[in-house]
Amino acid sequence: MKYLKTLLLMTGIVSAFVMCNRADTFPASGYDDRLSGGAATVFDVSSQAFTHEIDGLNRRDLIVHGLGDQNFEQTFVADSTVFGGKGPIFNNVSCISCHHNDGKGTPTAGFQNSSLLFRISIPGLDEHGAPLSAPGYGFQVQDKALLGVQPEAHIDITYKDSIINYADGSFVTLRVPTYTLQNPYYPLPAVYYLSPRLAPPVFGAGLLENIPESTILSFADESDKDGDGISGKPNYIFDTAVNKKQLGRFGLKANTSTIERQVALAYQQDMGVTSYLLPDESSKGQSQYTQTRTKIELPDSILNAVTFYIKTLAVPARRDVNDSSNVQGAKLFAQISCAKCHIPTVQTGIDFAVSQLSNQRIHPYTDLLLHDMGPGLADGRPDFDASGSEWRTMPLWGIGLFPKTNGTPYYMHDGRARSIEEAILWHGGEAEKAKEQFMNLSSAERAKLIKFLNSL
Repeated sequence: MKYLKTLLLMTGIVSAFVMCNRADTFPASGYDDRLSGGAATVFDVSSQAFTHEIDGLNRRDLIVHGLGDQNFEQTFVADSTVFGGKGPIFNNVSCISCHHNDGKGTPTAGFQNSSLLFRISIPGLDEHGAPLSAPGYGFQVQDKALLGVQPEAHIDITYKDSIINYADGSFVTLRVPTYTLQNPYYPLPAVYYLSPRLAPPVFGAGLLENIPESTILSFADESDKDGDGISGKPNYIFDTAVNKKQLGRFGLKANTSTIERQVALAYQQDMGVTSYLLPDESSKGQSQYTQTRTKIELPDSILNAVTFYIKTLAVPARRDVNDSSNVQGAKLFAQISCAKCHIPTVQTGIDFAVSQLSNQRIHPYTDLLLHDMGPGLADGRPDFDASGSEWRTMPLWGIGLFPKTNGTPYYMHDGRARSIEEAILWHGGEAEKAKEQFMNLSSAERAKLIKFLNSL
């Protein structure tokens, strides 16, 4: 009798499977195109659009996110039992001072709220493929210092105009920057590379971190097999935390593998605050270094909370998706090949800790790969697998909100572009053909494409 019941049960299960049809792929038309971050999307068009946590976090996660938020905005000082450890040399005093409203920074140098820093190195790479630090300067120029301590150097920025003419007679004025190190505390190397880096937005990082490596690699075409002039390659960096090479996702040259590593680097290099990941002062081996600081200055709990805060920042929703001009602008964006690097739609992997990051259909408009952007944007400084003219494709989600979140919007890796149009016109190298096609559009078509980008 027991055998018969078992047989009947198994037969029923098999019949059920036979009767079930395989689920069809969910149609693209069924998705809401406003949801740039999938379940991690927030609807806000104010100056605070980048500052929201992902909706639906549990109570514990909300507490950690809130703690991270407080510390992201916390000003660090030199000597204190709480929030101490700043310096002796540094670039800024808090995370929020660089990432204004969790968005892009301001390309000034020497001012308190400057968000522009400068990587420095000498020719060659170390045994792991990393840039060689410049003697006396490490791999980042710290232009501020504690009282009585000498900053490494001051940065002088000058701009000259460059006129770009359209076939219809209209023109755009680009500004071409020149960067100079002034009053160096130590003789500069005979040959060195100086690379400006403007603080990028930090929202949506949790989703980018959760894109499968296989997906990113599927976008690469290093040898340009399809002959479209666009290659794209990954940057593999050596991560000392795990003692192996990992795919770079963050940083303007995809030179950092994880959010945690990016946060730890910012504390150490930008503020002079050490952590368990990077326990040495950035000034170690230099005259500014003091042996009295032997303890790790940033508690693990704060590093973890700030990492979680950034990981769980929501992405602002896209606006006016059904506007006819925006629809046409999106078609033009694809037509002139912008979408070959700025990939519109990507699927994230599984995240067991934060379900809102898991298996999401997102619209970051990036492939997270390196592309040669031509001599106009080249810094000449290699960074692991990135050459001196290669940069990571910047995500475009939220780009239309920069004027609100930052007051005055700045674009590109060093903020040289003051408008989206200027940013497009700076594209060269692999993007030269796309730029030329943009310039050959009518003024009305260019306006539609830019309006589409402002809707992201």
